[in-house]
Amino acid sequence: MGKDVPLRPKVNVSSYIHFLLNYRNKFKEQQPNSFPDFKEFSRKCSEKWRSISKHERAKYEALAKLDKARYQEEMMNYVGKRRKRRKRDPQAPRRPPSSFILFCKEHYAQLKRENPGWSVVEVAKATGKMWSETTDLEKQPYEQKAALLRAKYHEDLEAYRKQRKARKSLRMAKNYRSGRTASRRN
Repeated sequence: MGKDVPLRPKVNVSSYIHFLLNYRNKFKEQQPNSFPDFKEFSRKCSEKWRSISKHERAKYEALAKLDKARYQEEMMNYVGKRRKRRKRDPQAPRRPPSSFILFCKEHYAQLKRENPGWSVVEVAKATGKMWSETTDLEKQPYEQKAALLRAKYHEDLEAYRKQRKARKSLRMAKNYRSGRTASRRN
C-alpha cells in the first residue's frame, strides 16, 4: 500500500464469543484431526454455554468488559476515517409500515392503559404474542391497509425518481453550458 492508513481497531466481542473461541481451542487440542460440522458444533457450544456456572460465565463477562474498554480506548485514539451514515433525502417518500406495525400501533395505547407499569419492550412482546395468536381472518384488514400503503408508496417513489432524474439532467445541462464539465472538447 502506498499510503500509511491506520487500520481500524478490531471490534470488541461478547462474552459468548470469548467462550466460543476458548471452547473451540480446547476442542482442537483434544481432537486435532477432526473437523466437526459447523451447525452441530454451534449447537454443542450453545448447550454448553447454557449449562456453565455463573462463576465460570463471570470470567468470560470480565474478558468481554476488558475487550470493550480496549476497543473504546483504541477508538478514542483512532484518527482514520469514520463511517458516515448516508443522509436520507427529506423529499424521498417514507417506506410504508407492515401489517404487523399497523396492528402494533392500534393496540399499543390499549395495552399501555391496561398495564401502565410495562416498559416499551414488554408492550412490544405482548403485541407480538397477540399478533401470533391472531387468525388470518383478523389479520386481513391490516394486510389490506398495508397493501394500499405499499401501492401508494411505490407510486410516490416512481414520481420521486422521475423528479430527481429531471433535476439531475437539468443540473448537468447547466454545468455543460457554463463549461464545468470535464469531458468538454476544445
